[in-house]
Amino acid sequence: MPKKVKPLTYDEILAQLRTLKFDVREVPGVANQVQVSKYGAAAVLTRAKDGGGAAFVTKPGLVFGGEIAHLLDRGFQKFFKSKHIELPATADRLKAEHLFAEELREVTGEVSLYNEALGSVSDEYMYDRVKGRDTDAPAKGRAPWESAAGASGGH
Repeated sequence: MPKKVKPLTYDEILAQLRTLKFDVREVPGVANQVQVSKYGAAAVLTRAKDGGGAAFVTKPGLVFGGEIAHLLDRGFQKFFKSKHIELPATADRLKAEHLFAEELREVTGEVSLYNEALGSVSDEYMYDRVKGRDTDAPAKGRAPWESAAGASGGH
């Protein structure tokens, strides 16, 4: 029979993270939020609405220039993107972000999904996007096969 695990409280989670050598700091100018970091990656946590445990304010990502950058998939390559910077996602950077996210999920009691356990999952997918393709453009007229079918009468 599986052993039931008692979920940790918010304070217990922060204490456990400190024990595991995570850097836990209050977010300056924001009440009740902490930035948790390790391996050059970080996430922002707050007390869960139900009173127990922790909730993510900002999902795990790598820290560049003091900002948390999240994974962006452009099809041909992945990037870490924040508001002000976009850098290629190298193997070392992906491993660091993945290890951080995995350890953080383990302590906070978050669900670990199979596809996330295999490797890094992008926050945004931007491949196969032709600029302006998905916007409502004016009618293009009839397609060539629509006008040709009526004119030839068959073949």
